[in-house]
Amino acid sequence: MAELFLVPNILSDGDWQNVLPARIFSVLTNTRFFIVENIRTTRRFLKQVNHEIDINQLVFFELNKHTRQQDLPDFLAPLEQGNNVAVISEAGCPGVADPGASVVQIAHQKGYKIVPLVGPSSIVLALMASGLNGQNFAFNGYLPVKPHERTKAISSLEKLTKNNGQTQIFIETPYRNNQLVTDLLKACAPATLLCIAANITGENEFIATKTISQWKGKVPDLHKQPAIFLIGS
Repeated sequence: MAELFLVPNILSDGDWQNVLPARIFSVLTNTRFFIVENIRTTRRFLKQVNHEIDINQLVFFELNKHTRQQDLPDFLAPLEQGNNVAVISEAGCPGVADPGASVVQIAHQKGYKIVPLVGPSSIVLALMASGLNGQNFAFNGYLPVKPHERTKAISSLEKLTKNNGQTQIFIETPYRNNQLVTDLLKACAPATLLCIAANITGENEFIATKTISQWKGKVPDLHKQPAIFLIGS
């Protein structure tokens, strides 16, 4: 039976073999059909894993915010013909804070075999390294962009950490990271714990957990850096 592989991608520049399992090599080498966020960057990733892959022999379906829902079944058509298909994220794991869940849902409905491969998730890695509660946590995606709404959201998340002990995890568009941290320092109580994890698995990886009061005046420049944030008590 043909299989739908969910293939994680590296989070930061560097040797893929330091982050991804060896099986990635054989799956990517022997697969011809790919569902990806960005064709250009996926081509580069494939060549990084195996420079002998003939890119011109591959078929790519682009899955991003511009993709029409009605086109998704066509992306899985190769499975009906006995061909494996691989879903690849821009970074991290498909379907986790990234596109992919929609085609996986269709694949389940059609009875195809789903094979998730091991790989890095910034959400899990940041939680592991934060020292915050890993037994009870929630990933909230992006916080609101409007300042008033974002401050309100931060206060609500902080209340959850205090009342339930639940670690709250969220992300931001990289060019708005510094403003988000500024808002966190203003909205949260001095004793609330904040973990900032940036460039995870990269050479310039930065992960630190401090109280809000300890962070003030000592926050690194996070502008355009891939980062993830966690608050806890």
